[in-house]
Amino acid sequence: MARLNALARRPPITTGATTLQVGDLIMDLVARTVRRAGQPISLQPREFKLLEVLMRNRGRLVTRTMLLERVWDFRFDPKTSIVETHVSRLRAKVDRPFEAPLIHTERGMGYILETPPDMGGVRRR
Repeated sequence: MARLNALARRPPITTGATTLQVGDLIMDLVARTVRRAGQPISLQPREFKLLEVLMRNRGRLVTRTMLLERVWDFRFDPKTSIVETHVSRLRAKVDRPFEAPLIHTERGMGYILETPPDMGGVRRR
């Protein structure tokens, strides 16, 4: 009986969110789809993971080192432009076809994914 009472006191088990959203950009983590302004965006697996990391850190600076660790599982700097290349490809798909960019570069520091002020976001400076 004590065991049942202890289990009953535990908070309910909740599953994590299955979608992430920043402005009009929506990522479905289960279906592995991305849409912006209702339009589907086709991403390669690395691009999807890169965007997921940026979306999970919405409005916060994500450094190159953080991306290397979380997307490529590197624990060292390979001294290549792999991050910059993939961010450029991601921008071509997520930002360029649309009016307002969501991926912003903080020179020499990293990247921030956030909505522009006119879409309900606050741009840091």
